Amino acid sequence: MDGLGRRLRASLRLKRGRGVPLRDNSGEAVKEPERAQEHYLPSFAGGQHFFEYLLVVSLKKKHSGEDYEPTITYQFPKRENLLRGQQEEEERLLGAIPLFCFPDGNEWAPLTEYPRETFSFVLTNVDGSRKIGYCRRLLPAGRGPRLPRVYCIVSCIGCFGLFSKILDEVEKRHQISLAVIYPFMQGLREAAFPAPGKTVTLKSFIPDSGTEFISLTRPLDSHLEHVDFSSLLRCLGYEKIVQIFASAVLERRIIFLAEGLSTLSQCIHAAAALLYPFSWAHTYIPVVPESLLATVCCPTPFMVGVQMRFQQEVMESPMEEVLLVNLCEGTFLMSVGDEKDILPPKLQDDLLDSLGQKIKELQTPEQINEHVSGPFVQFFVKTVGHYASYIKREANGQGHFQERAFYKALTSKANRRFVKKFVKTQLFSLFIQEAEKSKQPPAGYFQQKILEYEEQKKQKKSKEKTVK
Repeated sequence: MDGLGRRLRASLRLKRGRGVPLRDNSGEAVKEPERAQEHYLPSFAGGQHFFEYLLVVSLKKKHSGEDYEPTITYQFPKRENLLRGQQEEEERLLGAIPLFCFPDGNEWAPLTEYPRETFSFVLTNVDGSRKIGYCRRLLPAGRGPRLPRVYCIVSCIGCFGLFSKILDEVEKRHQISLAVIYPFMQGLREAAFPAPGKTVTLKSFIPDSGTEFISLTRPLDSHLEHVDFSSLLRCLGYEKIVQIFASAVLERRIIFLAEGLSTLSQCIHAAAALLYPFSWAHTYIPVVPESLLATVCCPTPFMVGVQMRFQQEVMESPMEEVLLVNLCEGTFLMSVGDEKDILPPKLQDDLLDSLGQKIKELQTPEQINEHVSGPFVQFFVKTVGHYASYIKREANGQGHFQERAFYKALTSKANRRFVKKFVKTQLFSLFIQEAEKSKQPPAGYFQQKILEYEEQKKQKKSKEKTVK
């Protein structure tokens, strides 16, 4: 375990430079060239495999001492006839996963009761693409004291609500036997991941229950399918959420503290999702394993979650310009001090006003997600939504971003000051690089909101002329 921890810590020594994707690799996962163009939690068109592996991770007693070590005790599918390089890559990937399934250390004892936990982790490949581990931790069926077990589904697809439902089905079958899980996962692996708004129906047989039909529906608005803002809203007030957003926009170091793995992973995913249409490209560990706590001393940007039991260790670590968020109390334990002054004042007020409206009327997770995400998308529409007009194209279609003209086009001095800082971030650099390569703006949710905003401005100008 210590050796794996050292390898993982070494992988966090990052290189940073504007326009160059960071090579942070928080799980020593492997390079897969066919996914080289994927960024963090992209919008999937559908048609690919739901998952790459289903793993069962159990606690096994070490040969020396009383401590336990997490170990993969079941793997589906088993890959055979791999080339030597492929086999080494798979071993590195699977070697890292147990540490993230039991991030809370190795001091375990058999239990008779244990509340199930659903959480996730992210492994970043050397090419910048990411794999997500969806985990359900629970006690196996049986009597008497026993150790928790983790069911982990590894996928490159970000769709947390859908995979939570899949884990429900895995848990239901686990109460019977592992043998009943296999045909369900085989059917899932053979099914194509649905397009946004579509449903895939699986037929599954369960002993004593008969044949069941399980429907898995993908949200229509795919840019929010990888997130649930409810936990973030329960833990923090709107002002704190906006200040976290402001810190993330300037790519600072952000640490979340909480007791539960579920709360940590849900809140950190939600915080990263506030940055849409931009992607956090730096160190990103929703739940930091105990052996990787040195990550919080990393001099480069990071967004990590740490269990509350390690609070003292984190507080005593040498850190600079860190925002330390206590999700249990809804407070900041450490901050830079300027978090309220990063965003343009008027746009910050607009954010807070929009977030505070009609929140009690929202009932479904989809309504809550749209209510929270919408104002932040609108913030980016108003500050950088004009980016496409400042990409000058050569005859071959290659674009060149006119940075100076872009921020000078903003009439508000406060907005201009903010954007001059934002264009220097990795967030913006990666986004604008993709825009420079593309011959036309992407037809996505962000572009739709830009067009709606421009139309509103035209209508407003037209009314003003009419009045005159």
